[in-house]
Amino acid sequence: MTELAEKERLGADRAEDYSALPEISLDVFTAPLKRPEHVGHDWLEPKQTEYTSEDDRIWDDLFARQMGILPGRACSAMLEGLEKLDLGKGGVPDFGELSEELGKRTGWSVVPVPMLIPDHVFFWHLANRRFPAGNFIRTRETFDYIQEPDVFHDVFGHVPLLTDPVFADYMQEYGRAGWKAMRYNRLKALGALYWYTVEFGLIMENGEPRIFGAGISSGPTEAVFALEAESPNRIMLNVDRVMRTDYVIDDLQPTYFVIESFDDLYRQTVERDFDRLYRSLGPSFTYANSAIIDVDNVLQRGTQEYFLRGGRGSSADPV
Repeated sequence: MTELAEKERLGADRAEDYSALPEISLDVFTAPLKRPEHVGHDWLEPKQTEYTSEDDRIWDDLFARQMGILPGRACSAMLEGLEKLDLGKGGVPDFGELSEELGKRTGWSVVPVPMLIPDHVFFWHLANRRFPAGNFIRTRETFDYIQEPDVFHDVFGHVPLLTDPVFADYMQEYGRAGWKAMRYNRLKALGALYWYTVEFGLIMENGEPRIFGAGISSGPTEAVFALEAESPNRIMLNVDRVMRTDYVIDDLQPTYFVIESFDDLYRQTVERDFDRLYRSLGPSFTYANSAIIDVDNVLQRGTQEYFLRGGRGSSADPV
């Protein structure tokens, strides 16, 4: 690509119209998801579920369990967000009330979706400062682990950080970046960045790593494991390296990446020339999820004992 063409592409990105849902051509590789008949192309539910009293008790029990673990482990922005949104007042939070409060603080809203939604729809909502949250809650039988994110994971884990102005801006920019990743067929690479930051990221605070990723903060075992176990690596974030790194979706993480601050995360991503990066990336990941490479700034080189013993499938202790 010529320098002029590259400048024109960058200019087009800045002028991108995010008001309309993009059309996805057949040569863009995305996961095939069947849209339920009762939702439109935006995948939004007509309204939030009317939760039962048992659903509300499940939320309250999940909330109480996590709040017995997170103080002293979660970052201050997470804990302050939980308080600002009053997520512990009892029962599943009302999305309308959350949206009103978030709207005053950072211009975000929370919208209900029936399930995991297609990448391009997810990016579109984020680009317009809408956070899609699962319109269902786990059962008592799936209380400890649910594979598909429910309302507790989405609202308890993700939404509190949307009260932080810098993180809120980062999430919008991530949504905008998604359309470029689709043009290059590099959704897996961009997904790795989301996975290792928004879902399973750690942040330095008062000289020590603290939790900010929703996948950690919404789960009791990982909230302890991520910070205190000897098994996982803990490595300072390098965006180019992370986007070349595989990840595991159904177990604890072999590696956690640590950011200096939300300002640093914003700078590392928003100011990165992703056109150049995507042209240099292969279609598959370069590094295993347990790898340490020569460019890494390593805080802890993990033993990987939990994973070498077989992880969740072997009932190994998360040590």
